[in-house]
Amino acid sequence: MKELVNKIETIVGPENVLANDSDLLAYEFDGLTLFSGCPLAVALPKTTKEISSIVRLCREASVPFVPRGAGTGLSGGAVAIEGGIVIECQRMNQILKIDEADRYAVVQPGVVNAELSDAVGHLGLFYAPDPSSQQACTIGGNVAENSGGPHTLKYGTTTNHVLELELVLPDGEIVRLGCPAGGSVGFDFLGAMVGSEGTLGIVTEVTVRLTPLPEKIETLLGVFPDIVSACRAVGEILRSGLTPASLEISDQRTIRAVESSVYAAGIPTDAGAVLLIELDGLKEAVERQADRVSEIAMGCGASRIEVAKDEAERQRFWRARKGAFGAMGRLAPDLFVHDAVVPRKHLPEILRKICEIADHYGITLSNVFHAGDGNLHPNISFDRRDPEELKRVIAAGEEILRLCVDAGGVITGEHGIGVEKKEYLHLVFSESDLATMSLLRDVFDPGRVCNPGKIFPTTRFCTEANPKARGYDRVPFS
Repeated sequence: MKELVNKIETIVGPENVLANDSDLLAYEFDGLTLFSGCPLAVALPKTTKEISSIVRLCREASVPFVPRGAGTGLSGGAVAIEGGIVIECQRMNQILKIDEADRYAVVQPGVVNAELSDAVGHLGLFYAPDPSSQQACTIGGNVAENSGGPHTLKYGTTTNHVLELELVLPDGEIVRLGCPAGGSVGFDFLGAMVGSEGTLGIVTEVTVRLTPLPEKIETLLGVFPDIVSACRAVGEILRSGLTPASLEISDQRTIRAVESSVYAAGIPTDAGAVLLIELDGLKEAVERQADRVSEIAMGCGASRIEVAKDEAERQRFWRARKGAFGAMGRLAPDLFVHDAVVPRKHLPEILRKICEIADHYGITLSNVFHAGDGNLHPNISFDRRDPEELKRVIAAGEEILRLCVDAGGVITGEHGIGVEKKEYLHLVFSESDLATMSLLRDVFDPGRVCNPGKIFPTTRFCTEANPKARGYDRVPFS
């Protein structure tokens, strides 16, 4: 292993390889502290060629490697749970090209999400996918997880905005998929890569679609007595035929955590829940829609509607929403964030049952989520140093996932499977489905050295679909 590290140092320079225990500590987790893994070393490349060379070395030595961006992921996807080399892409952080006419940008994977919109704002453009962590998360990580965000309702997830990828395959080959024009010929390998969680290769360059800034944005904050009435308002707004840019709900525990933190924005702490509504488009249309949305929300039990009077107040509303996860640190040392998706019509009953599950297990639960697309975020605050509490947290989490699947939903909307949910993949996929997906992975990475231990279950077997397989995550070479 020392020889491998020395060879990597010759590629990127000794100053760009971390191997001391104190340096590696920061890489043992991602945004989810439930799972950990200490890498042998962390490489900090700056070019595609350097990544390709590192990958070839790892493959020759049969040592696993894990691509990593900012480490803001919430499913353990960037954690080296089987050791090996972490390939940290944050230093590849250049915006390589902006094409105003055809509305696309070419960026390296380490470009921070929010910085791309800042860079093109003067052209009247923006990059639509906006995860809550957009001030820190990177475009490469967004591609790996197919990240969503508050504006997914209208603009879609990352996959709707990726036109072309350059990536290093698990054998070190450099390839390009897709094209800036957005056309597609043959099999959609580009689509397979987005959301593959770093298991099919390492993204080294991304061409993304840019979107024109809307003429008018109207942001409203509805104050409700409880979370169920806020969910009903979401359903009524969408049934009216309107498609807001976003519909976000925060419950009382979330509001109080935010208002006690550096993200405080003056949200009323006596509210049972608040619904953040954003509309955008042509000025006249948005103004009429805002009146209609306010009418619907009041009819569903809102005590009042606050309308952002200017951009500063709009940002104040959003600071409270996007600072919610950071504010959870006031409730407990650790946070377990689920992101199951359910049909919107079931939101009121599902939220009620989730709260009942929390009460049954005696855990601290708060809800802040993308209500418009049914993407739930039940946040469980806990202390992983308490084994009994940890058991209750895991049990409650599993029950929540099963509840959402039984309602016609899925187990993840944007955070990915990673390590966290891999043993629950059978809730939404059959044995045959899993075997087929495993075969696709083997096309790209038959040795399973690229981000091993992620997505596929390790405690279930697929011998009927593939007699040679010892498990979905350990299919040997043919």
